[in-house]
Amino acid sequence: MSQRLLVTGIHGQIATALAERAVLNGSFEIVALGRPQLDLADPSTVGAAIEMASPDIIVSAAAHTAVDQAESEEDLATRINSLSAGEIAKAAHRLGVPVIQISTDYVFDGQKSTPYLEDDPVAPVGVYGRSKLAGEIAVRAATDEHVILRTAWVYSPFGKNFLKTMLRLAETRENLSVVDDQIGNPTSALDIADGILTVASNLLSDQSRRLRGTFHMSGSGAASWADFAEEIFSHARLRNGPFATVTRIATSDYPTPAKRPANSRLDCSRLRDLHGIVLPAWQSSTAQIVERLIAELRA
Repeated sequence: MSQRLLVTGIHGQIATALAERAVLNGSFEIVALGRPQLDLADPSTVGAAIEMASPDIIVSAAAHTAVDQAESEEDLATRINSLSAGEIAKAAHRLGVPVIQISTDYVFDGQKSTPYLEDDPVAPVGVYGRSKLAGEIAVRAATDEHVILRTAWVYSPFGKNFLKTMLRLAETRENLSVVDDQIGNPTSALDIADGILTVASNLLSDQSRRLRGTFHMSGSGAASWADFAEEIFSHARLRNGPFATVTRIATSDYPTPAKRPANSRLDCSRLRDLHGIVLPAWQSSTAQIVERLIAELRA
């Protein structure tokens, strides 16, 4: 009998990817909760909705992820990313089940010159990062039965993300200016879903305390946004899809409401050593998703 994995968010990239990958994995029944049953903007409603679903494990994946918009919506970002994350973890504690909290590379300030370790000092530079860090703190306070997975630069065939935006813009523009002095780890939501399913299985089959705690989980290899864009277009061009020439620019040439960390690379060795998970190279996952999106456009 499949165990029940509850994931918050119905239309989010990770929730959608989990539903798709669980069909292949076969060990979990995915239950996705979102509005109106679960409204993370109203933390007081969260606990009852979680408990009614009676899950074996919870993945807290839904979030206010609009980084720039969060700068003018701090109260909403805090309610969704922090207060509701804490309420989800409290519900998990009452049910006696583990919770996997999805967090972000944006909890770091980007000043380090090498990839970030889980125990490095956190110092978010914007509202989004601060609200997600507060969510981590709330989860740790609510239950010991938690795993916090920090990931980065999420893209997929679903929802809104950088890869899909690049392909959309290339349909009408021959040249695109893309920031080249921010570096991170592009990460496929489908790969994240595979990793989550493995972590969930590990947590439910092993009582070792060492499998709990905070881990980094991102695509293997690093890139700037400009590198990522060029990789997207190289695969699109091979498949007769939309592509553009990339002009590399500095962050200062593309001002945004929210400041971004210059370096948000994550060291994922702890995840590898304790959970046996290494996500694929971001280039290979990018190729697969570009191919899929172009095929869907033609269909």
